[in-house]
Amino acid sequence: MNREGRVENEEDEEQTFEELGLDPRLIRALTKKTIDKPTPIQRVAIPLILEGKDVVARAKTGSGKTFAYLLPLLHKLFTQSSSTKNLAPTALILVPTRELCQQVCSEANSLIELCRVQLRLVQLTSSMSVSELRTTLAGPPEIVISTPACIQTCLSNGVIQGKAVQDSLSILILDEADLLLSYGYEDDLKALTSHVPRRCQCLLMSATSSSDVEKLKKLILHNPYILTLPEVGETKDDIIPKNVQQFYISCAARDKLVHVLALLKLELVQKKVLIFTNSIDMSFRLKLFFEQFGIKSAVLNAELPQSSRLHILEEFNAGLFDYLIATDESQSEGKEKVDDQNGSERKKSKKHRKHKLDAEFGVVRGIDFKNVHTVINYEMPQTAAGYVHRIGRTGRAYNTGASVSLVSDEETEIFEEIKSLLGENEDKVSQFIAPFPLLSKNAVESLRYRAEDVGRSITKIAVRESRAQDLRNEILNSQKLKAHFQDNPKDLDLLKHDKMLSKKAPAAHLRDVPDYLLDPTTQEASKIVKLARAAMGNTNPSRGKGSKGRFKRSRDPLKTFSAEAPKRAGKGRGMKRKVKDTDNGH
Repeated sequence: MNREGRVENEEDEEQTFEELGLDPRLIRALTKKTIDKPTPIQRVAIPLILEGKDVVARAKTGSGKTFAYLLPLLHKLFTQSSSTKNLAPTALILVPTRELCQQVCSEANSLIELCRVQLRLVQLTSSMSVSELRTTLAGPPEIVISTPACIQTCLSNGVIQGKAVQDSLSILILDEADLLLSYGYEDDLKALTSHVPRRCQCLLMSATSSSDVEKLKKLILHNPYILTLPEVGETKDDIIPKNVQQFYISCAARDKLVHVLALLKLELVQKKVLIFTNSIDMSFRLKLFFEQFGIKSAVLNAELPQSSRLHILEEFNAGLFDYLIATDESQSEGKEKVDDQNGSERKKSKKHRKHKLDAEFGVVRGIDFKNVHTVINYEMPQTAAGYVHRIGRTGRAYNTGASVSLVSDEETEIFEEIKSLLGENEDKVSQFIAPFPLLSKNAVESLRYRAEDVGRSITKIAVRESRAQDLRNEILNSQKLKAHFQDNPKDLDLLKHDKMLSKKAPAAHLRDVPDYLLDPTTQEASKIVKLARAAMGNTNPSRGKGSKGRFKRSRDPLKTFSAEAPKRAGKGRGMKRKVKDTDNGH
């Protein structure tokens, strides 16, 4: 194979994990996880990594990059002799965000447990003290998953000795390499590379190619193999996967609320829906707005404790609510830095910044959102690359998906950049992002009065108070109840992240759109969306019943009584139905 090339779907398309030469225990573990065949990036990367080659792998989100390096890494650790006693970890996996750290750790642990192998893996976080880091790394573990900043803390405080790293480290993996430098880890990585031995195998995994990736290649790798999937090739139409449909709606900034209300309330987009904003305040403004119309949603942002963020993600993935508002703070950081050049403004911003944001949090990349059918850009990202990363949250693992971007006049410039990146024809018309066809002007206008009336009631003070209340709730959930939930994990379902923050109860008449306001064209479009949802098995009635329903029933003494009584008689079912009917009559 050439040192640089594209991964094509060749005649080895039906190649199995056995043919890749993996340990039988890993193959059994993959079978238990119902993973039968390797993805294209795995077919090419795994043999090269098993041979000890340095590899740079470029592939879109959801293409299997994580297993492309985890499987050969575990194979090597399973088969190597344990005669020599290492003083530092054998493998180091560096990621840009704490959420990705958790995700990779979870995937690796599940494989190790299924293989029933004695292998120790630890995760480091910036919240750990030096003594906690020292305790965690005692041993030492075979695999460490961390952000670069934590490793630098360990080196500078003598938790890990540089000489021990040189003697023990045999494989270094940089996941989401294109983000590591943009998150400000350049100095940490440079400090680490001075301790990385030349014999150490280095792997770079990335969704895009950038100057940062090139810089890392020169800094760490030695004559690597460069693998590129066709989905992220040079042709512009491959930047966003073809299984994701892209749409936009041009509207004034003040009209975005009524447009997003129409999309959700008239059910013109498939659930589950991930909605992106550029600031935490805007996220809470949206949440308060949705509450008044009976739309349940939750906010995910860097202000929350990590345990709360992980639980919000678990609930969303489990389908307990359909709408998640994600704050893409990283996209606006650069802009804020430019805007804060004035000294007095900088002092003012420090004064008002009450809560420290988690520097290791990233919502656009590194979070495993499951079954997201639609991404809505309520506010456009600050960069074209940010758009690509946001849209990468849908259409994962080659499933279908869609995106809808609300574009105001102020966002025209970045939108033109995005269209240019995706590709345009000679008439400057984008071939890959089209106007949203299902929402008519009449449908929007029919909801305008309600939307604007509710929008005026959501003041800056209301947003600030709801933001503080949500943070207080989540800190309480995170700290005070942590021990309880370790003993009673099922009770986590009672901790809802989509609960109301509004002090004023929503008006009953706003929950439903009356027939006289419905536009016939949009009604037909809504029916089509519902039929498509039913065809995919993504229907609402079954969603979120699970454990939530069971908890309700178990706490209702009347229902408990009626369910238990029939067990003594032969005609149990008839008696149960009779009791239910009686209850309904009352």
